[in-house]
Amino acid sequence: MLALLEHFFIEFGYAAVFFVLVLCGFGIPIPEDVTLVAGGVISGLHYTNVHIMVFVGLAGVLVGDGIIFLLGKHFGQRILHFRLIAKLLPPKRYAQVQQKFDQYGNRVLFVARFLPGLRSPIFLTAGMSGKVSFWRWLMMDGFAALISVPIWVYIGDIGAENKDWLMRQIHHFQYGLYVVTGVGGLLFFRYWWKRRRVLIARRDALLEKRRQRRLEREKRKQVKQQ
Repeated sequence: MLALLEHFFIEFGYAAVFFVLVLCGFGIPIPEDVTLVAGGVISGLHYTNVHIMVFVGLAGVLVGDGIIFLLGKHFGQRILHFRLIAKLLPPKRYAQVQQKFDQYGNRVLFVARFLPGLRSPIFLTAGMSGKVSFWRWLMMDGFAALISVPIWVYIGDIGAENKDWLMRQIHHFQYGLYVVTGVGGLLFFRYWWKRRRVLIARRDALLEKRRQRRLEREKRKQVKQQ
């Protein structure tokens, strides 16, 4: 895949990288990270400028993701009737994504960038929900892209002349991302669980105060009646 993308990008330059990254936003079976690395490789081979390639990469991923988000926001639930969308987001997956989105809120939009295969369904669902503004989505996805895109492009640029080293780094970094995402997910779950327990304790304390006040009012009424 890397070699194929490299030849294609050498032939058509920045426009090809941008085009493929936009398609990646629609969930086509081309890994976004490999696409970005291939863009970095042709920069390392002096066909393009690596810094410009980073901006092209950012533009490509944000445009691709943004189209998916805006389609969901514009069409709402109706978009699930489109055949292509139905394959991308079958009912079972939609229910799972909706559950995660309702559970974790806007924060899942940031994590989605590091979850291949779930990014497009999550962004589509976020748009369909009507609960997320475009600027909120752009802030969350844009911040995540500022982390991931430069890393992949610069790895490709550095390893352009040594493909064996490059492939090892890709695999190592992919595993690293999964580990970091997993650890981050566990830490977030721990924070969420502790926060939930605090809120439940506050709610219970408030209900108890109301109950005590109600009992006091009832006692005063009984005293007056006597």
